[in-house]
Amino acid sequence: MEKQRKISGAVLWAALACLVVPMFASYFFDDMFSTLSHLFKNPELLELGWDSASYGFYAGGYSFLCVCGGLIVCGILLDIFGVRLVGSIFVGLMIAGAAIVFAAISSGLPPKTSLTIAYVGCMLFGLGSEIAGVAVTRSIAKWFKGRNVAFAMGLQLAIARLGTATAFVLAPVLVKQKAAGEIYTLAETSKPAMVGLALLLLGGILWAIFVAMDYRKDKAEGIPTKRGEVKEDDKFKFSDIIKVLTNSRFVMISLLCVFFYCCIISFKKFGTSILIPRFGMDVEATKWMLTMIPFFTVVFTPLFGALVDKTGKATRWMLIGSVLVFAAHLVIAFAPQGVPFYGYLGIAMLGTGYSLVPSAMWPSVPKIVPEKNLGTAYSLIYWIQNMGMLLVPIFVGGIFKKSLSQQTAAVSAEFIFIGLGLLAIGTALLLSFSSKKHPELGLDDAMVVSDGF
Repeated sequence: MEKQRKISGAVLWAALACLVVPMFASYFFDDMFSTLSHLFKNPELLELGWDSASYGFYAGGYSFLCVCGGLIVCGILLDIFGVRLVGSIFVGLMIAGAAIVFAAISSGLPPKTSLTIAYVGCMLFGLGSEIAGVAVTRSIAKWFKGRNVAFAMGLQLAIARLGTATAFVLAPVLVKQKAAGEIYTLAETSKPAMVGLALLLLGGILWAIFVAMDYRKDKAEGIPTKRGEVKEDDKFKFSDIIKVLTNSRFVMISLLCVFFYCCIISFKKFGTSILIPRFGMDVEATKWMLTMIPFFTVVFTPLFGALVDKTGKATRWMLIGSVLVFAAHLVIAFAPQGVPFYGYLGIAMLGTGYSLVPSAMWPSVPKIVPEKNLGTAYSLIYWIQNMGMLLVPIFVGGIFKKSLSQQTAAVSAEFIFIGLGLLAIGTALLLSFSSKKHPELGLDDAMVVSDGF
């Protein structure tokens, strides 16, 4: 620990900078069509030829391999072989998947063919992105152990979500709205993917720099850099998986994660399709309304993370954030139609809740899971989360395809998010009760903060 404390703040910032850019790029690529989702309601005007159901199918591809066990297996590999090797493989897979998506949507192939190829690319991108995210989170927990870990994780999340905000704002600029009846060409609709791929390549370069920094850190601190040099007690054992899965607090955090994140991530995928008919706004105004979600998190997630470091009470913040998200979807679903004020109010509440819960949730995992099992633990959480992210977009896309009225479809879609919000509140309450019953676990304790950053 003493050697870790001697790491200068400049080095910590540099390491964090190398870690956040790949996640920024990942969030950008994942959300590149979110403020363009309304275009898929008129596939006859798209040279790409996809409809809303096709888009929902494509969006669900992100989670397919994750749900089919890829996340669990790869998380275990991360704990066995380490962040540097396994993380590098999956950062590369993330980039390769994005390249396949870009090739598919710019190819001019028939819609079903391009959709199939893009789905495969999205599957690879999704698995790579999720494991890269686990590697980044695990690395932050390692580098900032005994320091401001919640603040560091919050800052990483904030900058990653700035990638979402950038996608929300930039995508409609890249794919400019056309006059009624005009066709959107492949060259136009593929521009966001081209920009996203370029960002991912930059992220890959910075990840390579971090790998070199992490190796030097371990070597300087006398930490074994090879598998055979690790002490027996610190080696990964498959029995550790059972210990993680039978940890009731871990199960609660995992369920909270899937219910909570689907309320926001899946909502963003269809944001314009819901907000435009509900509040009578044009695409430009709706774009900026949706962009409030990541912008709120950019400002508040690091602040809430610092608050968790200082005061603890993590389960309380998770509960408050879940209530805010549930209330936000009630506002979006049932506020008077055609009044933009209520849309802005709902999105502001959504953005605030989106800042609160992750700020408290992700730093809580290292409190209940040994460091040697963090890769497996985070991967299991992401696996459960991706079950929801696979299914919810498909259901919502189906609602928009079948419904004759955009207003009816928007409200029907919101019922899904309201139900998920209720489940998130219930899970957060159970976690809070469990923390009070077992204070020795330290879930609601403040973080240990060393001198300096």
